[in-house]
Amino acid sequence: MAVLEKSHGMSINKLSKGWKWAKLGNVSEINPKIPNREQISDNLEVQFLPMKLVEELNGKIHLTEVKKYGDVKKGYTPFINGDVIFAKVTPCMENGKIAVVTKLKNNIGFGSSEFHVIRGGNEIISNYILYYVIQDMFRNEAANAMTGAVGLRRVPKAFIENYSIPLPPKAIQQAIVSKIEELFSELDKGIENLRIAQQQLKTYRQSVLKWAFEGRLTNGNVKDGELPKGWKWVKLSEVIEKPKYGTSQKCQYEIKGIGVLRIPNIAKGIIDSSDLKFAIFDKDEIDAYRLKEDDILIIRSNGSVDLVGKCALITKKDECFLYAGYLIRLRPIKRLVLSKYLLNIFSSISIRIQIEGKAKSSSGVNNINSEEIGGLLISLPPIEEQDMIVEAIESILKKAFEGKLV
Repeated sequence: MAVLEKSHGMSINKLSKGWKWAKLGNVSEINPKIPNREQISDNLEVQFLPMKLVEELNGKIHLTEVKKYGDVKKGYTPFINGDVIFAKVTPCMENGKIAVVTKLKNNIGFGSSEFHVIRGGNEIISNYILYYVIQDMFRNEAANAMTGAVGLRRVPKAFIENYSIPLPPKAIQQAIVSKIEELFSELDKGIENLRIAQQQLKTYRQSVLKWAFEGRLTNGNVKDGELPKGWKWVKLSEVIEKPKYGTSQKCQYEIKGIGVLRIPNIAKGIIDSSDLKFAIFDKDEIDAYRLKEDDILIIRSNGSVDLVGKCALITKKDECFLYAGYLIRLRPIKRLVLSKYLLNIFSSISIRIQIEGKAKSSSGVNNINSEEIGGLLISLPPIEEQDMIVEAIESILKKAFEGKLV
């Protein structure tokens, strides 16, 4: 016969036979003490677990720190193997810093004072608690119950104690936990396979680009170290107008004016204008920083060297924007080079090596200037062949990312 009862934060729910609603405080201990703590030597090494060593949403912890019991027994949260630690403070709680602690040195651990600890009893197993309280539903209700000042709100102990959860017999709890972990394992394998596939596609893309800019996609029997007939090595400055730095004018979200493209707007070869700031310009400034279709914007300065040299192509719809000072505008000479050919070249490993070799780090900021950009060495085929190469690259990679090559 099914049991009908009301759960904390839930409407009336029907439970299977043998199940019941139980308050967490009745079937587990909340913030318990360490057993026999009076007998523990101050010199005993114990595990130390600051908040940063608890991952979000996956229940994983990193046991990399050890301290003496005497140094941590006051001012920190104690726990033992099998306890559930639950971040009680915002935003760690909302982010899901929750885990079952295991493999603690000498079976004892201490951590941030911002943890609640839930210790399972005779009726409930730790991993069942974990997978219940890590749910969005539970954390959302916990967030609504938080008390304290804005920015430093915490889940009260009473919320956890009085929260009712559906409780099956322990054998069924274990079966539920095993099934969840089986599904998580399959998910982890899927994520790993996806990561491998993404890396393979990235490697494949670089191989395609390498062959393209060596002339092997459009020519047969190209010898190593040589370019096909009609191709030549040129400096980038030979095929573009003089590079132009962006405006240094301060941009803001709130004001009306002209949209200004910044580093966050450079996304995988295209302009993403979803995060746009604005500024007021006079006519001379507008003329100076005006963009045209087929211009290329390149990131010249960033804390991450991986972002220096990243580019985006300006399309007709982007001509209404100006651009900021950490970007440089490249304007191809159309009779010599296609914009899409240049855009692909900037993604190739050979150009990345040149850019990262030139980018200078000053106080953690990597920078490449317009003269160094102009000095980049590129392979240049006839304009008609550039068009063929762009089409070939786009066709091959489209098939690869759609899974149609295998």
